[in-house]
This record gives sequence, structure tokens and C-alpha cells, in this order.
Amino acid sequence: MSIWKNKATVEVLNAGNKNTLVELIGIEITEIGADYLKATMPVDERTKQPYGLLHGGASAVLSESLGSIAANLCLDLNTHYAVGLEISATHLKSATNGFVTAICKAIKIGRKIQVWQTQLFNDEEQLICDSKLTVVVIER
Repeated sequence: MSIWKNKATVEVLNAGNKNTLVELIGIEITEIGADYLKATMPVDERTKQPYGLLHGGASAVLSESLGSIAANLCLDLNTHYAVGLEISATHLKSATNGFVTAICKAIKIGRKIQVWQTQLFNDEEQLICDSKLTVVVIER
């Protein structure tokens, strides 16, 4: 059974990210599951820090973007919307090229607060970052 109140397609979600930071750094939503979102982000000149490693901030942008999209898919957007309140990211391994794949799942979907976990994996399917995003649900 799906957790989503709003039925969206990958194409619609990606189109909604046009002309934003998400598009600028190459994040692309690739899959909508019954209880998760999946996305990819390139490890390239847009997302690396000066030492050639994936920038931790880019990982946080991916995590917050995916979690925020997921949170809003769980709401009646005519009456409520969700925005980020707090994010934490534990960087477990570095990435220097290729892509990272992110999988975002709900930890809690409440009326006022939602918590989302996003895990990022490198091309070898190794966990490189574990992130938690808390969003607040705001009434319009």
C-alpha cells in the first residue's frame, strides 16, 4: 500500500525541479516506490570539493531535496506543505566519480512533524552517507 497522498510521476517531479539547485547539480529522481523515493546525483565538478571528493554539502542537498519532496507527497497540498526543519548527515565513505544513488524512506509521518531517512550509495552499492531530515508541516 502506498504512503503517497499525491500521485506523481518521475517526469512531473523532475520537471518541478527545473531552474533550481536540484537541477543545477544534476539530481534526478529515478523511481517512486510504494514507500520510498530514489534519485541519482553525479559526482563531478558541480558536486566535488577541492580535494576531488564528493562534497558533504552536495550529499545534504540531495538528502534534503528528496526528503522534502517525499514529505510533500504525503500531504494535501491544498491545505498544508512541509519545509525542512533540521538535517543531519553522517559521511561514511567518500566518492570521487560516477554517481551516487539515494533512497529516501519515512521514519515518521505525523500531522505536524515528519522524519525521513536518506541513504546514499556509490556505484559499488556501498553506503557512503546516512542522513536524517526532519520537516515541519505548515498549514496554508
